[in-house]
Amino acid sequence: DGFLREIDPKLARDYRRLPGPFRGYQPNEMRSRLQKEFGKRFQVSGTGHYLVVHPVGQRDLWARRFEELYRSFHHYFGTRGFRPQPPQFPLVAVVFPDRNEFLQYARSTGARLPNQAIGYYSPISNRILLYDLTAGRSSANWYQNAETIIHEATHQTAYNTGIHARYSPPPRWVAEGLATMFEARGVWDAPHYRDRRTRINRRMLAAFQQYAKSRPRGSLKEFLSSDRLFSSDPQSAYAEAWALTFYLSETQPQKYIRYLKRTATRTPFTRYTAGDRWSDFATVFGRNLDLFEAHYLRFISQLRP
Repeated sequence: DGFLREIDPKLARDYRRLPGPFRGYQPNEMRSRLQKEFGKRFQVSGTGHYLVVHPVGQRDLWARRFEELYRSFHHYFGTRGFRPQPPQFPLVAVVFPDRNEFLQYARSTGARLPNQAIGYYSPISNRILLYDLTAGRSSANWYQNAETIIHEATHQTAYNTGIHARYSPPPRWVAEGLATMFEARGVWDAPHYRDRRTRINRRMLAAFQQYAKSRPRGSLKEFLSSDRLFSSDPQSAYAEAWALTFYLSETQPQKYIRYLKRTATRTPFTRYTAGDRWSDFATVFGRNLDLFEAHYLRFISQLRP
């Protein structure tokens, strides 16, 4: 079912290798297990790649949208020469009817969430969990949920299609940069919004412009090599992750794809050291970081929402 479980081999009394290749649950098997887990108050809807657990009677509000986001993601990378792999498991999203139920479930799984969180992707369970801000009202209110859904669906899809690797995660800026970039309508709905301005995440651009006023000069190497800024100043870290990702995607798309492939094919379950992170970046984009940073900051400074 895609759930990661850690087992200490020293505690195993008996184990054996099963014949044949590993096979995940089929959609009908997974649907049955999810229905049993969440009970009669919820319904499980299938849409091809997704199984969505949601309050009874809300199929049209959720299942189709998750599938549309998956297709948008696939189209984005396919047109750039990076063909996403088929997911090994059905992709699961769970939509709770209200915040209290969402938080209760999150606490039961040990998840630590920011105060204002309305949803998250769990790499352990491989599920998206969120609650419905619109309380099941019409699709006119869809955009109240949209940014969170798109952000978390991007994480989930990336980790299940070979863009990122769950067993050897990329630097956090890579994962969060991609997810914040996809929040922009011109990225997740590119066929209908072709102008560059629609690809700009205005919220992230504003946050980066604010951060730029006090951003330490030459801080990019530290950002590339460490996730510390996400702990000390999350808003600025997300803004820089978006800005750097948007710059690479817009100006060096083929190198950006090469870099994603490089971070996704590391040896599983190995530590990604600061030196290795910098080396991987420099191998693709070059070692003259001062020149790179100057071009990057100039590009971002010229953006207008």
